[in-house]
Amino acid sequence: MGATPIFVLDRHPGDASRGAAGGTGGDDRLLDAYSSAVVGAVDRIGPAVAHLEVGGTDRGRRGTGSGFAFTPDGLLLTNSHVVHRSRSLRVTFADGASFDATPVGDDPDTDIAVIRVSASGLPAAALGSSQGLRVGQIAIAVGNPYGFQHTVTAGVVSALGRSLRASTGRLIDDVIQTDAALNPGNSGGPLVNSGGEVIGVNTAIIPGAQGICFATAIDTAKWVALQLLQHGRVRRGYLGFAGATVALSRRMVRHLELPLEMGVRVESVEREGPAARAGIESGDVIVAFAGEPVGGIDGLHRLLDASRIGQSTPLAVVRRGRRLEREVTPAERPPSATHPK
Repeated sequence: MGATPIFVLDRHPGDASRGAAGGTGGDDRLLDAYSSAVVGAVDRIGPAVAHLEVGGTDRGRRGTGSGFAFTPDGLLLTNSHVVHRSRSLRVTFADGASFDATPVGDDPDTDIAVIRVSASGLPAAALGSSQGLRVGQIAIAVGNPYGFQHTVTAGVVSALGRSLRASTGRLIDDVIQTDAALNPGNSGGPLVNSGGEVIGVNTAIIPGAQGICFATAIDTAKWVALQLLQHGRVRRGYLGFAGATVALSRRMVRHLELPLEMGVRVESVEREGPAARAGIESGDVIVAFAGEPVGGIDGLHRLLDASRIGQSTPLAVVRRGRRLEREVTPAERPPSATHPK
């Protein structure tokens, strides 16, 4: 058999095919502009990105991840799943500076954590906004996949407003989908726009898929970081029952004039909890909270924010075919409540 021919594309000064179709014309200028944007963004964000070495709690398990400084006096953002219950944290920046870090707080419900190092004058990332993002705009990820420190990948914002299930079972809302390649070790690193401003915190991939990666929107991360700095945790409301999303019969929906065909069935009620004090019973189906229809567990979670804590709030349930109105006063969710309701 003959050798497989190899075709070499070469540009000759006198080649008539030069120009917009493949020479030094429009395509090259577009490529140069794209490259310049990526290089400029990396130059701005790169010094703030850190490699995290994490000492775990499970039989000496260790791991790695990414993070980035967002203040010059030593505060870093990363993922909760990277640092949660860690025994030790070591942070190393691109210039080789290395520090022990301590946790400020983490929020598994949004997969965001804040850690601190004893340093000053750190290069801090510029935090942008996830409002006004557009599908198709450049998205650049910087992190430490598989221990390859300060790796850069680039792509676009693939979709906005996604929801992603956190390890606690709650939905993370307003998640950014990107095709900028992420791998284990990228977790906690920044997703930035062409100006080098952070638009998200890289958090997850779909194993086996290509080009489907996710980042917690930076507006969510900024709100969580503020809560962690003020309280060491994110305060959320708590009703004290176990429940499940259920479908309601069309007959019941029509008879009771309910806005949705779904609700939250109460499976069990904690003794002396807010739901028990409000007279909620096992078998009740919650259909409204604070005047808003409740179509499932995720909808109820969204309504149980910190503003409800300690406030008497109307709650509507269906019990044995009748709609009943109750008043419930949510408490602050205890840290031990993994799947809180």
